[in-house]
Amino acid sequence: MAEDLADLKEQIRTGDPAFWPSLVRAVSLSYAFDVRMQLATLAQRARSKGVLAPSLEPVRLALLGGYTLQPLAKLVELSGLAAGLEATLFVGEYDSYVAEILEPTSALYRFNPQVVFVLPPERRCVFAGGFTASLEEQRRAVDQCRDELLELCHSIHERCKAEVLLANYLLPERFDLGAARVRTLASDYSFRKAVNLELGLAAPPFVHICDLEFLGARRGGLASRDDRLWFESKQIGSPALLVDIADEIAHLVRSLRRSPKKVLVCDLDQTLWGGVIGDDGMEGVELGDTSPRGEAFKAFQSYIASLKDRGVLLAAVTKNQHDVAAAMVDGHPEMLLRMRDFVSFKAGWGPKSESLWRMADELGLGLDSFVFVDDNPAEVEIVRQFAPAVTCILLGPDPSEYRSMLADSRLFEPRTITADDAVRTRRYQEEAARNALSRTATDMDSYLQSLEMGATINTLSTADVPRTAQLINKSNQFNLTTVRRTEAEVLALVESIEHACFTIRLRDRFGDHGLICVVILALRARVLEIDTWLMSCRVLNRQVEELTVNEIVRIASARGAETVRGEYVPTAKNEMVRDLYPRLGFTLVCESESRTSYSIETTKYETKPTWIHLESKAHEPG
Repeated sequence: MAEDLADLKEQIRTGDPAFWPSLVRAVSLSYAFDVRMQLATLAQRARSKGVLAPSLEPVRLALLGGYTLQPLAKLVELSGLAAGLEATLFVGEYDSYVAEILEPTSALYRFNPQVVFVLPPERRCVFAGGFTASLEEQRRAVDQCRDELLELCHSIHERCKAEVLLANYLLPERFDLGAARVRTLASDYSFRKAVNLELGLAAPPFVHICDLEFLGARRGGLASRDDRLWFESKQIGSPALLVDIADEIAHLVRSLRRSPKKVLVCDLDQTLWGGVIGDDGMEGVELGDTSPRGEAFKAFQSYIASLKDRGVLLAAVTKNQHDVAAAMVDGHPEMLLRMRDFVSFKAGWGPKSESLWRMADELGLGLDSFVFVDDNPAEVEIVRQFAPAVTCILLGPDPSEYRSMLADSRLFEPRTITADDAVRTRRYQEEAARNALSRTATDMDSYLQSLEMGATINTLSTADVPRTAQLINKSNQFNLTTVRRTEAEVLALVESIEHACFTIRLRDRFGDHGLICVVILALRARVLEIDTWLMSCRVLNRQVEELTVNEIVRIASARGAETVRGEYVPTAKNEMVRDLYPRLGFTLVCESESRTSYSIETTKYETKPTWIHLESKAHEPG
């Protein structure tokens, strides 16, 4: 690391813009507090010297709490930079967080934060009664502690609409009370555990738990504490824990508007099992509970199966004959993953990068939503060169580490898990059946008619907010404006009288697509503006577009709007909808490099026919 620091100093001296990627690499390689502080100082020096910085996502972040927040703030800036964030910080005073939150004219609200991190002191998370108090009294105290913190979070959100990162509590690490600590909520250990659990269960959508209980357990209770630092400077824990907290804050802030990866693509030989199926045969591979390595491969498959259950699409790409590989997957008694679990299965002898490109085209997904895991460094390097948008994980020689490598990549962490996630694989497989039908149809009309489509249009409800927020933050191709919103921001729109929000669900004879379209409309005098219109690419060109614009104009007429106006904001990925508005009969209003505006008069609009049967409008918008 000393050599890396010397190289960074030289890049600052010469004004080399390569300093910034070098800095990010150095951050990712070292979790030592002293090294991180040196890197943070170098980042400040580079800015002062005018070293050209990369384009980063700006965020106004406030840090509040019952502890001294330096040097944590300096570490957060560095961790944010490594995560692609340009963080402008407000740092609260020591233990002044309650006053800063409750005073409407405080400096916190003049700062107008987008995200607020709250670090409550654990000395206020104790049971004031004695050990002989009733369990009912102890539970009331847990609820009161939970409610007081969440009320502070509500105050923040009501006054500045910020997302709140609420830290929960570290657990005591000493032997005090012995085994009795778990037999009563009156112990600090059990009381904090109970409060932490209640905070997670009761947190509203705009509150995101920064899980210090987990970070402390991962680091180790004794390694997370430093009593001398508390007495000397009122730090929450050890220097190592401060690095963990800074990284977690940056990760949570970045994930507010970045969706997790969607597709996990696995190699087979030496990845899902030990050995090479083409050489060793089914009886010669290592898989199952008869050997430590075989058990490790099976445990890796079990973890991958759990990803599928929460909505990750699984695919496989292998240098094998298709029938040999498929026979192993469906025929070996210890296989946990079967052919039905994969939405795509590519076996052959060509470059795996080409297989990944074909997968992306077939699934209608961008390569940047793919994660590729393989044990062969040559294969990983080829993918990195020829499919650079794919995130690659090179597995090592020890299969017992595979599960932890994938879990710790944090590439598939969900913000919420919805009912739609559990059936996502089935829906992509149903889509393959639809595509097969389309290849046999003689014309588009006969194909659409044969699908026997039915749609449901509903006002956006609170129940659909998690799924809607997922779509808003991950839909890139059929997305007219690509406006990102958090779950809390979507919930606010549901309650706004100035907006009309609706969703469309679609089913056909092959299965249920689920929620596939989200529209957010804003009424401005006599004009209804299409703020957001996004749709799943899986239903592109199946007349959902026509059904949607019919509904938009109907709502406009119901609300007394004479004009519907929509914008197309071009991005690197939404070229497919560039001509959507003209195709649907809208007229060009104005055009620039950054956006194009269109409008249509409601009185002149003619409802467009579709093959989609409108099954219900149980909660009719407008």
